Formats: sequence, C-alpha cells, structure tokens
Amino acid sequence: MRNSFGTTAPGTDGPESRIPVAVHAWDPISREGVLGQLRQHQVIDLREETETGPDTVALLVNDTLDEDTLSRLRRLVRSEGARAVLVVSAIRESELLDAIESGAGAIVWRHEATAHRLVQAVLAASRGDGDLPADLLGRLINQVRSLHRTATGHPGAPHSGLAPREVDVLRLVAEGLDTGEIASKLSYSERTVKNVMHGLTTRLHLRNRAHAVAHALREGYI
Repeated sequence: MRNSFGTTAPGTDGPESRIPVAVHAWDPISREGVLGQLRQHQVIDLREETETGPDTVALLVNDTLDEDTLSRLRRLVRSEGARAVLVVSAIRESELLDAIESGAGAIVWRHEATAHRLVQAVLAASRGDGDLPADLLGRLINQVRSLHRTATGHPGAPHSGLAPREVDVLRLVAEGLDTGEIASKLSYSERTVKNVMHGLTTRLHLRNRAHAVAHALREGYI
C-alpha cells in the first residue's frame, strides 16, 4: 500500500509531454535494470546522469541512504533543480526526515520497484505530488512528533501561520486520505483541496506533500 497526494498547480492535470528522467544508480546492474523497466514507457524520456537539471526527475537507486546518496540527492535538488525519486531497500527512521527535507518527492522500496510502480513515482515527483509507502508516512509522522515534543517549551520556535482550512487538509493528508476523500470529508471540491495544498507549499517553499506534513507536525499544528 502507498500514500500519494497531489500538490499540482491549479489548472493543471496530468503530464502532457514526456518526462525527462535521469537514473543515478550505485551499481551497473541496478542501473540497467531500472533503465530496462522505464524504456518501454512512452511517457518517459531517459537522459544521461549528466543531463539532470530543472524539470528532470532524478531517480536515485541504492540499498541504503548513505551519506553519498544523501549528498547527491541534495545537490540534484538544490543546485540543479531536479525532482527526486529515491529507491532504497531500507531507510532508518533517523534518515527519513533528512531525505524528505533534502528533496525526495517519492520513495519506493526496492522490492516493490516494478516498472508500473517506478512510473507512478516518477509521475508523482514530476508534478510535485509526493509519494511515500504508507509505513514510511507513519514513521515520518512519529519522528516529527517526537522532535516536536522535545522542542516544546523552547523559546523562539518559528510559527508558519497556517490557515485553519490548511490545517484541516494537512491533518487528513497525514491520515493517508487521497484528494477525493479529503474533499468529501471537508465538503470541498477536489480543485479546492488541490488549490489549498498548492498555496501552502508555494508560500512556505515546501517541496511536496510529505514535506508539508512534516512541516505542520514540526510546528505543532497536527
């Protein structure tokens, strides 16, 4: 099971053109395997690692989130403007928030990395939607809540000024509801829900849904 939630800009639907994807793998077998899975999909435009840049989805494949992988993730997102998908076999709880705040818009377990699943993650990352396995979303929530409890009572904590309806939407995102379910719960249209998410992520410079949930948790809103 996985959780995904759209933060696509208002007025846009699915991708209308091919998505440039650069695969960054730490061994040649993994790289060729991922390239073979993605090559058959017309929506994917495969690029060389050196061609990663704005509007490109960087797909990073490694067994674990080691320091080299994390450093490359940060460089690709912050310096080159790429969107990022992280494919790993395992990730420690202490590394999860680092991955999200460094720009991982989607995380896929290696044992679930079928061609279909990889394309789903690439599509989500390209739209800025975010895509996490359900178990990782739960671990992220627990970790940020723990950090918030530790920081409670310390003066000078920043406040982001989330509007009540933004908090309502983010609380339901954290519970794993999709756009339609959130709209139904709050008696909003799906477009309104997407507009709320797009507005807050843009205003607060948040990269994706998981980053938005982490931010709200860290600030004590949910």
